[in-house]
Amino acid sequence: MKFGLRLRGGLLATLIMFGAPVVAPVGAVFVSSSALAQTVQSISVEGNRRVEVETIRSYFKPGPGGRLDQGAIDDGLKALIETGLFQDVRINRGPGGQVIVSVVENPVIGRIAFEGNKKIKDEQLTAEVQSKARGTFSRAMVQSDTLRIAEIYRRSGRYDVRVTPEVIEQPNNRVDLIFTIVEGSKTGVKSIDFVGNVAFSSYRLRDVIKTRESNLLSFLASGDIYDPDRVEADRDLLRRFYLKNGFADVQVVAALTEYDPEKKGFNVTFKIEEGSQYRVGAVDFRTSIPNFDPSSMRGYSRVNVGSLYNVESVEKSVEEMQIEASRRGYAFAVVRPGGDRNFEAHTVSVVFNIDEGPRTYIERINLRGNTRTRDYVIRREFDISEGDAYNRALVDRAERRLKNLDYFKSIKITTEPGSSSDRVILIVDMEEKSTGDFSISGGYSTTDGALAEVSISERNLLGRGLFAKAAVTYGQYARGYSLSFVEPYLLDYRVALGLDLYQREQKSNSYISYGTKTLGFSPRLGFSLREDLALQIRYSIYRQEISLPYFLANCNNTGTPAINPSPAFASLNGIDLTSTNGLGCYSDGEASLPVRRELANGKTLTSALGYTLSYNTLDNNKNPTDGLLLDFRQDFAGVGGDVTYLKSVADGKYYTPLVSDIVGLVHLQGGVLTKIGSDIRMLDHFQMGPNLVRGFAPNGIGPRDLNPFGTQDALGGTKYWGASLELQMPFWFLPKEVGLKGAVYADAGGLFDYQGPTTWALTGETTTPKNSNCTPSTINPPTAGTCTGLVYDNGNTVRSSVGVGLIWQSPFGPLRFDYAVPLTKGKYDRTQEFRFGGGTTF
Repeated sequence: MKFGLRLRGGLLATLIMFGAPVVAPVGAVFVSSSALAQTVQSISVEGNRRVEVETIRSYFKPGPGGRLDQGAIDDGLKALIETGLFQDVRINRGPGGQVIVSVVENPVIGRIAFEGNKKIKDEQLTAEVQSKARGTFSRAMVQSDTLRIAEIYRRSGRYDVRVTPEVIEQPNNRVDLIFTIVEGSKTGVKSIDFVGNVAFSSYRLRDVIKTRESNLLSFLASGDIYDPDRVEADRDLLRRFYLKNGFADVQVVAALTEYDPEKKGFNVTFKIEEGSQYRVGAVDFRTSIPNFDPSSMRGYSRVNVGSLYNVESVEKSVEEMQIEASRRGYAFAVVRPGGDRNFEAHTVSVVFNIDEGPRTYIERINLRGNTRTRDYVIRREFDISEGDAYNRALVDRAERRLKNLDYFKSIKITTEPGSSSDRVILIVDMEEKSTGDFSISGGYSTTDGALAEVSISERNLLGRGLFAKAAVTYGQYARGYSLSFVEPYLLDYRVALGLDLYQREQKSNSYISYGTKTLGFSPRLGFSLREDLALQIRYSIYRQEISLPYFLANCNNTGTPAINPSPAFASLNGIDLTSTNGLGCYSDGEASLPVRRELANGKTLTSALGYTLSYNTLDNNKNPTDGLLLDFRQDFAGVGGDVTYLKSVADGKYYTPLVSDIVGLVHLQGGVLTKIGSDIRMLDHFQMGPNLVRGFAPNGIGPRDLNPFGTQDALGGTKYWGASLELQMPFWFLPKEVGLKGAVYADAGGLFDYQGPTTWALTGETTTPKNSNCTPSTINPPTAGTCTGLVYDNGNTVRSSVGVGLIWQSPFGPLRFDYAVPLTKGKYDRTQEFRFGGGTTF
């Protein structure tokens, strides 16, 4: 390290010793032990300009009788040097044995400046260094600050940084301190290797840790920057991963890092000793608490005989049991798990010991570090308060809830002794982070075309824990806006209140001939029944209207239109029945009958009550490899409004790891739309395509209008089912950080039972018998006596397909490409073998 100095004089380093040798700090001069003892007032001070004489004298403490002996003078000298106020301190003997203290004061720092820093701002560096403007200059402190600045850069991944301090002398014993910084380039992680792993491949383990290897797209993220703290945290992540999968003896022995000067990066190697994989051999419950039935805790255990030993399941079981014991009046009960390994059978016998713990109460809960978040937002995450019995399980649950809020960079709850032996103080240390987001999102899909969204959101509005978001969407076929607000604790109960206001416009495209406009409002209440079970109750009210492009609303047949609205309807709505090229023709053999009927009805109001019950045990919501996700939804329309129906939908996904990093996915889904009272609108029917069976176009499955002169719109159905089997596998020849996976799948499903309108008395369109398979007229306009109502295909054909997919967790957002070939299909279905969709936030 280079240290520049522009002072005319350096630090004096003179050691003068009288009498017997002693060890002394550099720059110190002692009087001999034979010097005459003096009083504090007889000490003379020279060379001081800012520090008062009495202040310097105060460092010399007299002994008995108010006299200074040699020991007191030595101690005073050392104390003066340690203050850092002086470049040099000397003690000499004057006439008559007088003690003379000669000092050379350190300069005062006029200003501190940083040169060459581009990646880290001056404000951040100023806050980190100990040297301060208008403070005392200290060479030792400057050296410490130099090391601190270099460490800050290393934490951000720049290990080639060079920091050179320079001191510029100014008048009146003042100096300017300049730190010249050569930042260097980022030092990334060039390789991540694992030694000793047999049960899991290195590819799979790279998905567990946070550190990433550098690649061409690393500039969009920071996971590839070497951070020793992150690497150390990765050791714990690996250990937890093995413990979740039955390896009770696992040890992550070391995380070795080596700098490669040729690659200008680090090679990280994790050394693992896996041990054997264990299953649960037995589960037992024991207690020393009188009148407590330990077997009653069996229902709160998540550990099952025969399953893989999972330390997280054990921990969750302990938490549930301890909380339940507290509810039953055993506030100080402590659940301690134990396990006996059978090394030959590779089983673990788990024992939950329920005992009476120490009678300890919470004296106070102290919050530290929340400068923006209100205290009550933090305290409401605790199920305990001051004066309650101390329960470690409830404290751990509160810490986990606070982390899940995503308001803080770090959160840690510790305990300190209280005012007595049975009292503890909870200390909640936290570091807040930014909770606001402004994003511009872009994407493209084969259904919606190009799409862009601008949104602004705040997760901790006004520090009160509120969520608010405003978003505007503009695309090729879809556009609109939405406003959302969530109060997570309604009336101080753990019930979330959500409010959504939205407007959406869907334009006609190659998949649907009509457009829709929807304006709606939806309040909802969310309840967390368990960590893996949630309930949402909602009310939705929205107004919807349909529109047709000009060429479909226009009469294109010659002569008098064959079928027109009645004169009364035409007069009421200002329709010119004599027009052959205006909007007067509601039925000219083009637009489907249900669409035209909806157009004539105008705006429709839907008022519905609904709920969703969700069960989620996925290991990762964004990129799951294990677990179950179940959703059951029902909506009842008819609480006022213009339509009535009951819509029930079930959806389940099960992920399970197979062999060699291959993940299996089973996806089952189904839905029923039940008619209540009046006819069901076509717009309320289920519309299916690649969301049910890949290889088919959007709205490409199910009942369809067969009018040869029309658009042959998909009519939808009131019942559907679907099943899918998929295998997802990595590309082992590509770096993990690329984020590419392949998929092969087989889909099957069906959509059937159209129950919408088939006739329209207003225009004289009838079908006899209803839903007959009569052949539509081949003449436009239809001739008398032919089938003039809606004729459609309503067969319950099983659609199936097989295909391959490419999944990319890219820095631009999740992208997916699918190519599927239909195996079985309906006569009038529409296929689309290739499909692409994705988007991002940047």
